[in-house]
Amino acid sequence: MIGPVLLTNLAVVAGLMLVTWLVSLVLADASIVDLVWGLGFVLVAWATFVVAEGALLRRGLLVGLTTVWGLRLSAYLSWRNIGKGEDYRYRAMRERFGARFPLVSLYYVFGTQAALMWIVSLPVQVGQVPAAPDRLHWLDVVGIGAWLVGMFFESVGDWQLARFKADPANRGQVLDRGLWRYTRHPNYFGDFMVWWGLYAIALATGSAWWTVIGPIVMSVLLIRVSGAGLLEKTIGDRRPGYDDYVRRTSGFFPRPPRPA
Repeated sequence: MIGPVLLTNLAVVAGLMLVTWLVSLVLADASIVDLVWGLGFVLVAWATFVVAEGALLRRGLLVGLTTVWGLRLSAYLSWRNIGKGEDYRYRAMRERFGARFPLVSLYYVFGTQAALMWIVSLPVQVGQVPAAPDRLHWLDVVGIGAWLVGMFFESVGDWQLARFKADPANRGQVLDRGLWRYTRHPNYFGDFMVWWGLYAIALATGSAWWTVIGPIVMSVLLIRVSGAGLLEKTIGDRRPGYDDYVRRTSGFFPRPPRPA
């Protein structure tokens, strides 16, 4: 049963990103790929729910948690980004490739995100297939706990940052209060916890251990590639006090700040 589920969702993410790419051509804005990132996981979770025939309790748990996470993320990014123009990363690609950008973006932007979405969501897909156990396991409790911690850090971190940026007096300053006092990237740490929590729920089936590739890939993206790693390459140039903030504040995992 796993094979049909994986193939169905491969078609789902490919179709979603193909449509998103076509819309991006009309709008001349590849940034919309970021807005559908969370929605794509919601679509995968529900497509699996329809196709799979596993334990209803765990299917509902995985679908529900993924839906809340994905809708919140896409809603927040839409609120933050719509009307702000194309993201600088895609503008740089557009300038580099010129007339070839539409086809290049299909492969490097939309195709890559489709593949990553399919891989990262493996726990959500495979965790809905087994029929047993049909009741909550201690790993489910661990997973729900990790998900709650992740949603707290992600949601509260985004809210604190939005409030900070909304105050003109903070322009060019560094947010070092609230959750940002304990980690330089509470929102990315939150994503990290959400996906390891979903993996723990899938692991409770006893047969989805190999889907660990999903949270591992997400962790690498968040810490080294498109999350904290990408942001920290340039933020020091835009925030004069950021070097001091780095010296006293954890780069990812929360901990008490070092003495100034």
